[in-house]
Amino acid sequence: MKEFTNINEILDFAIGEEQAAVDFYMHLAAQSKHQQTKKVFTEYAEEEMRHKAYLLSVKENGSFQLADERVKDLKIAEFLVDVKPSASMSYEEALILAMKKEKAAFRMYTKLAENAGDPSVKATLLNLAQEESKHKLRFEIEYDDYILKEN
Repeated sequence: MKEFTNINEILDFAIGEEQAAVDFYMHLAAQSKHQQTKKVFTEYAEEEMRHKAYLLSVKENGSFQLADERVKDLKIAEFLVDVKPSASMSYEEALILAMKKEKAAFRMYTKLAENAGDPSVKATLLNLAQEESKHKLRFEIEYDDYILKEN
């Protein structure tokens, strides 16, 4: 498990993770044959670009504070089978993939926070985990609204 010694290391890591998410979603968008799925992945990539820009701004300006709030977890992702990325993915599969990816990012930041010795490093990692849980919630709500309600 990676050890961080200061906030800049965390931010550099998080910026890299956001760029990896941009690349991942753009790759899926480029491979997608369905227009709706392509559009969704492009929107996810754009959102991740905004997160990266925000983190770059935080690094430059030195201000990172999130509200101390609990993010609701619908736990939809926990009951869905894993989906492999493919060019012919349906909208439902795209949402499942996005939920699982955000859940993994949440777990990663939470685990890193558990191992952080410095309280400010720990707080920053927990704030990043909270952001990932918000992303997962967004995809769960979308899944609930457009997939579960139709069935």
